[in-house]
Amino acid sequence: MTVRLRRIYEPPEPDDGLRVLVDRLWPRGVSKDAAHVDQWPKALTPSTELRKWYHAGEGSYEEFRGRYEAELADPGAAELLDGLRESARTRTVTLLTASKNPEESHASVLAGLLGD
Repeated sequence: MTVRLRRIYEPPEPDDGLRVLVDRLWPRGVSKDAAHVDQWPKALTPSTELRKWYHAGEGSYEEFRGRYEAELADPGAAELLDGLRESARTRTVTLLTASKNPEESHASVLAGLLGD
């Protein structure tokens, strides 16, 4: 099982496999053609409220992680997460984000859950 985490601003690589944008908003300055995104499951992204709360600096990454994991327990999100997990069993899945620090973002939380 291979799950990669990359910034969407990096050029696509041949070994990216399934490229999945995990941001709710389309990243600025990136054309859809240049991004080579295969999936954009918005139901797997943090809610607008959670995203704004975290970016406002109102809580820690650990608290954000807990709240986000709770959102991902929603049946619709859980089903999408299971589908990505199944894809990751047979091919590389690259999670794409515009986050400046992907290791402390929702994309990192997703990557961890896909490895479970």
